[in-house]
Amino acid sequence: MAKNRAALYGRLSKEDIDKINEGDDSKSIKNQRLLLTNYALEQGFEIVEWYCDDDYSGLYNDRPDFERLIKDAQDKKFDVVIAKSQSRFTRNMEHMEKYLHTLFPILGIRFIGIVDNADTAVASNKKARQINGLINEWYCEDLSENIKSVFKAKMKDGQYIAAHPPYGYLKDPSNRHTLIIDEYAAKIVRRIYDMYISGMGKGAIGVKLTKEGVLIPSEYKRQVLKMKYHNANESKCSKLWSYQTIHSILNNEAYTGTMIQSMFTTVSYKSKKKKKLPENEWIKIPGAYEPIIDLETWKIAQKLQTQRTRPINADQSNGIFSGILQCSECKKSMSRMYHRRSYEFIGFCCSTYKRFGNQFCSQHGILNKDLEEIVLSTIKQEAKKILTQNDVDKLKDFDGCNLSTKRQVLKETKNMLLDKIEKIDKYLKKIYEDYADEVLEKTDYINLKTQYNSDKSKIIIQIDEIDTTLSQTGLFQKKQDEWITKFKNYIDIDDLTRDMVVEMIDKIEIGKDNEVHIFFKFSNEQKLIQ
Repeated sequence: MAKNRAALYGRLSKEDIDKINEGDDSKSIKNQRLLLTNYALEQGFEIVEWYCDDDYSGLYNDRPDFERLIKDAQDKKFDVVIAKSQSRFTRNMEHMEKYLHTLFPILGIRFIGIVDNADTAVASNKKARQINGLINEWYCEDLSENIKSVFKAKMKDGQYIAAHPPYGYLKDPSNRHTLIIDEYAAKIVRRIYDMYISGMGKGAIGVKLTKEGVLIPSEYKRQVLKMKYHNANESKCSKLWSYQTIHSILNNEAYTGTMIQSMFTTVSYKSKKKKKLPENEWIKIPGAYEPIIDLETWKIAQKLQTQRTRPINADQSNGIFSGILQCSECKKSMSRMYHRRSYEFIGFCCSTYKRFGNQFCSQHGILNKDLEEIVLSTIKQEAKKILTQNDVDKLKDFDGCNLSTKRQVLKETKNMLLDKIEKIDKYLKKIYEDYADEVLEKTDYINLKTQYNSDKSKIIIQIDEIDTTLSQTGLFQKKQDEWITKFKNYIDIDDLTRDMVVEMIDKIEIGKDNEVHIFFKFSNEQKLIQ
């Protein structure tokens, strides 16, 4: 029987320059199929199967129809493989040698590339095929570097180029390179941060969301957003909220409105394997889109993760101070104390003394009920004090002077400098007119122009410095206003909560004789209560 059973293979990918050339035969898979079919019929081949991979790179062999073709070749379903060119079949030199020069000859299969005259039945054709193989590889390598450069430029320009946005965001339909908030998913993200800051552990948060029937991010993207979301470990993936998923959300800075890209790179242009880059090589654009989590909440969540805290249940009051208490002498954390008979939690003692005795730290501690009363009373006192105008003004001080006064002076100074620049611009225009009218000599004109431009540059530097200070003081004022608002909310409280402690207090130190040192986040000062 004549060996004339032919398999036709077509491929198209983003890497192919001829994909965008008007009128090229491989502009579409349809045109490739027409070209291959006509050739096969003219040469008297019997077409037994058509294989095509649309939007797949020729560098890799994990193409669905390519893999099917190789399997059918091993099952001897055809005698000839016909493609538009050798590069349609593969752009990888290693794969060319593996299939065209090793596997196909063993199986008795001939390969034909129509437009580049590649034909494994012609022995003298081998060197040309190998040279073309090298050229194809070089082309892919250059293209890979060019694409990386273009992508990096887009990233630095604040354009989002990843396939899928973080859970909680959507690509803006009017501009696919910007992100907008997905309100439903964003609400879940905020809940996760709220629960964690309230003292709930990452595992417990996962259990709660799972019991409520909340879809995990990957399932939400598939089922609700109808995304073609693929996970390489799909069969191993659980449909439950895991500790790792919660951990990832709590550590994703993207939720603060910071666009983070270029965290990974491929090992080489011939491999899909990726490696993580050092953080200093990531491309970060703060304020690129609307934040889901404010910066203060983000910082609290990060700090809590660095502290050795024990997850708490809602009914465990001993978790209120978890990760915040420490000994004022040895600076180590305080350990929980339990009643000798009932084993009920009663308070805290120095962990160093508890483990090593009085050679390393003194014996001291405090009852939990006493500590709660002290902290609650102190917060209420600070809240009442801050209501007076003197305290408000003091809190708003910046570098020793009132913030509002300082900002007003800065704005007035800036306006004065802008007036000076306007005058200099008028002078520059005037001396140019005098020079054009030959009233000024060229040397005088150049000297005056140089002096005016020098003065203008110095003023611009001063204005930039003022703008920087205004920005800093603006942020400072906003932060202090937030603290004032927070304290005012705690004037009439009756119960101390974990949220309150985490929000207001940086740390609490316990010393001898029940000394309690409370360090508030709004101030470097400490409140000593005995």
